Amino acid sequence: MLQIEVKNVVKSFKDVKAVRGISLAIEPGEFVALLGPNGAGKTTLVEMMEGLKKPDSGEILIQGKMWQKHEHELRKIIGLSLQETRFSEKLTIYETLRLFASFFGLGDDRVNEVIALTGLQSKQKAMTGTLSGGQRQRLALAVALLNHPQILFLDEPTTGLDPHSRQDLWYILKSLKDTGETTLILTTHYMEEAESLCDHIIIVDEGQVLQEGKLEDLLDENSRNLDELFINLTGKTLNETNP
Repeated sequence: MLQIEVKNVVKSFKDVKAVRGISLAIEPGEFVALLGPNGAGKTTLVEMMEGLKKPDSGEILIQGKMWQKHEHELRKIIGLSLQETRFSEKLTIYETLRLFASFFGLGDDRVNEVIALTGLQSKQKAMTGTLSGGQRQRLALAVALLNHPQILFLDEPTTGLDPHSRQDLWYILKSLKDTGETTLILTTHYMEEAESLCDHIIIVDEGQVLQEGKLEDLLDENSRNLDELFINLTGKTLNETNP
C-alpha cells in the first residue's frame, strides 16, 4: 500500500490557483524532497497532506484513508515540524517534551529516548527561551518524533541555521532514515539538503509538478546536479527562491 497518494488535487484562494491538479504517489520509507520557488504551491500541497487544509477537488489518501473520515486515526501516525515552531519560553526542554508526550499518553521513557536521539541531553534542563536556533530546531524535531510517526513532515527545518547546526540535524535524519520505519516529506531551499537526505525529488512551480523521480534519473548533460535542474525547470536561481 502507498504511504501517501495525491489524486488530481486542486486548491484555490480567491483568484489564486495555488495547486492545479497535482497527483503524487509516495512509498513507505521514502525520504521525499518537495522543492519549488516561493509561491509555487508546495506549502499548500503539504498542508493538505497534513490534513490542515481541504482540497477544493481531488483526493488525498494516507495509507489508503481519507482525512475527512479518519482524522483521529491519522493524527496518531503523523509527526510534523513547522518552520516557525514556538514553545513556552518558561518551560525546560524536558518539561516541553513531557507536555507533548502527555497528549499521546506517552511517559518519561519516550521523552528520554527522543532527547537522546536529538542530542539534547546536556540541555534538557535549559529553558526553551535560552536555546540557540539549532537547539530549537532539534527540540521541534524531538516533539515531532515523540509518537513514533510513520510519516514525518518537515517544513524547511534548517532555514537560518549555521552549517554546523544544519549538519547536526542532517545526521539525526539520516539515522532515522537508516531504520526504514519513517516516511519523510521535506520542504527545503537547500539543494544540498535534498541531495543528501532524499531518495525522491519533486519539483513544483505554479501549482504543478514539473518533474519528479530519483535524482540520478532526473539528471542529464544539461542538468548535471539538482541546482542546475531546478534552474532549468523553474527559470529561477536558489537566491531568488529564498524569502
